[in-house]
Amino acid sequence: MNHRDPPGIIAPHIPADDWRRAEATGAPLVIVVQTTSDHTGIPWQRVLIPFAVAGAAALGTWGLVVALCALFDAAAHAWTVIAGATGPIGIGGITLKLARPKTH
Repeated sequence: MNHRDPPGIIAPHIPADDWRRAEATGAPLVIVVQTTSDHTGIPWQRVLIPFAVAGAAALGTWGLVVALCALFDAAAHAWTVIAGATGPIGIGGITLKLARPKTH
């Protein structure tokens, strides 16, 4: 008896008795392959990844804008405190007042 292995990737999944019987009798061997994925729907991964990247970029941009606003606000407050503490600055007869005095 000449022993041959079944062809293809599915070979280990065919029972040896069924293979030998089909080979000996010449009967056709029907192989049913079940797929686990459904390719008729929308490929959500291909759709969601660009939206996730765009959302992350948008959040990062807004975070940068908020950080810059906070930095400018802190710089403005620091400038106001420094200008109020120093008073008028004069160079060669020209006087520059950095902050207006508070009058009540």
